[in-house]
Amino acid sequence: METIIKTKQGAVEGLHSEDGKTLMFRGVPYAQPPVGDLRFRRPQEHEPWDGVLPCKEFSARCPQADLTQMGFYAKEFYDDMVPPCNEDCLYLNIWTPADASPDSRLPVLFWVHGGAFLHGCGSEKEFDGEGFAKKGVILVTINYRVNVFGFFAHPELENENPEHVSGNYGILDQLFALGWVRENIAAFGGDPEKITLAGQSAGCMSVQTLISSPLSKGMVRGAILQSGGGIRAMGETAGKEKVWEISKRLMDHLQVNSVAQLREVPAEKLVEAAYAVNGEGLGWTPHRDGFLLPGSTDELAETGKIHDINYMIGCTGDDFGGDPRLKESCARWCENQLKLGRTPSYLYLFDRKLPGDDAGSFHSSELWYVFETYPRCWWPWEDRDITLSKEMSAYWANFVKTGDPNGESLPVWKPYTPDHHEPKDKNIPG
Repeated sequence: METIIKTKQGAVEGLHSEDGKTLMFRGVPYAQPPVGDLRFRRPQEHEPWDGVLPCKEFSARCPQADLTQMGFYAKEFYDDMVPPCNEDCLYLNIWTPADASPDSRLPVLFWVHGGAFLHGCGSEKEFDGEGFAKKGVILVTINYRVNVFGFFAHPELENENPEHVSGNYGILDQLFALGWVRENIAAFGGDPEKITLAGQSAGCMSVQTLISSPLSKGMVRGAILQSGGGIRAMGETAGKEKVWEISKRLMDHLQVNSVAQLREVPAEKLVEAAYAVNGEGLGWTPHRDGFLLPGSTDELAETGKIHDINYMIGCTGDDFGGDPRLKESCARWCENQLKLGRTPSYLYLFDRKLPGDDAGSFHSSELWYVFETYPRCWWPWEDRDITLSKEMSAYWANFVKTGDPNGESLPVWKPYTPDHHEPKDKNIPG
């Protein structure tokens, strides 16, 4: 494949990986920059450009806190290589096999990052698509608006669109990026009818929101829910009143009286205020608006209004300090799929206690294995970790290809059925 690809908006130029086997496109714009009057508005189609747009460097991330100062996870995932912040942040990244062509029709893994809806980006060092590309899977990672930029809601804003809703901009960014991928991925060797959504933590909650929304119906054929999904997993989906409440606190904190004034506040001050009013837990979140999300994700799942597609779901053994709620919510999801008479889901429990300290199989620990990026981390990996990473990445790639994680030379992973209730335990004994 040539390093210059023509998209609907214009040509983009990528670069080859060091071994020449993967073609990478970094910082591809999928929407108009959400700045100025577009702050707190739905994503808009990017204007066409002339010539060739270089896409060899990752883009800026949505304005957020300094991740290098985020305690445990600073050591784990964030360092000085984290991209700078800018409201002009709606970009995506693509990894595709270098020998792919528009006729290849390869399956696509569409990844949504986590970060409590407060922070994060699609170019964090634990994410990389070279391993998937070598298995014949295209990886797409995205940036979307987070914290106040992605989830501010206010009655004034409801007059700006025919549905009379506001907020949920971060999820609408994800949906818009998904539409961009469906429209353009064939040029990169992909098949728009073979897209699997995946995400972890807030990214998982995002994916569950997307597969619960009528706006994405027919756009994907599978979903992977990692550490944040299921039924009664992370609390009731917020109503708009709850999001209005935190939004009002933010306006009071900044001493502004209107959305027009808020659109004039510098991004840095907005970020500071967004964290100041967030409180404990998840403050800036998706909410039930009757448009993107017609009900709570629990209600929509239990009544069968989620998309009828293939699912893989699970969590880590020590997720959120070993709280059993996530394990239980994943099992309830699988039970519900059976009750609905749908294709059984694949349930997993990642319980490898990472070597080097006593953090265990902590929230997010599986990411190094799924993306085969463990060499980028400080952990003193053992041979079993390398084996585990190869197996996990193969399971994930197979699921994207066929809806079934099983494949040659892999231990058999049975779906969750009335006769088989145990999750796939990926803790390989030493």
